[in-house]
Amino acid sequence: MAEENQNNQAANGAAQDQPQVQFSLQRIYVKDLSFESPKAPSVFQSQWNPHVNLDLNTRHTQLQDGIHEVVLSLSATVTNGEEDVTFIAEVQQAGIFAISGLDEAAMRHTLGAFCPNILFPYAREAIDNLVLRGSFPPLMLSPVNFDALYAQAEQRRAQEAAGTA
Repeated sequence: MAEENQNNQAANGAAQDQPQVQFSLQRIYVKDLSFESPKAPSVFQSQWNPHVNLDLNTRHTQLQDGIHEVVLSLSATVTNGEEDVTFIAEVQQAGIFAISGLDEAAMRHTLGAFCPNILFPYAREAIDNLVLRGSFPPLMLSPVNFDALYAQAEQRRAQEAAGTA
C-alpha cells in the first residue's frame, strides 16, 4: 500500500511538472463586413442561374503572451451565368482566444484549424444574412473541414522547406 502511494505521488508530481493546457474563448466579433451588388437592380429581372466561388483564408496574431486573435475571412462571389458578377459578400469573423500550455505544433494546429472551426458558423451566418438583405436567395455555405485544410497547408509548407533546403 505504501508503495502504491509513492507511485501515485510520483505520477502526480510528473503530471504537475507538465504545463496544463488551457483554452478559453474570450470574444467573437465581426472585424469587417462587406456586400456589393454591382448589377442591381437589373440583376433582379434576369433568369437566376448562380455560380458561387468561395475564397477562405485564416490568419492569427499574438496580442500578448497567451492571447491570440484569429481571423477567418470568407469571400463569396456569385455570378449569374458565367460572367456577370451578381454580388460579392465578404466577412472577416474574428475571435480572441486565451491559449497556453501547448507545444509549438499543437499551437499551430489550434490556431490554424481548431479556432477557425469555432468561427466558421458565425461567418457563415453573417454571409447568409448579408445575402438575404441584398434581396437574394439564402446562401447556406457547406461545412468546411479545417483539419484537412490545415494538413494540406502543413504538407505544402514541408514541401517548400524541402525544396529550399
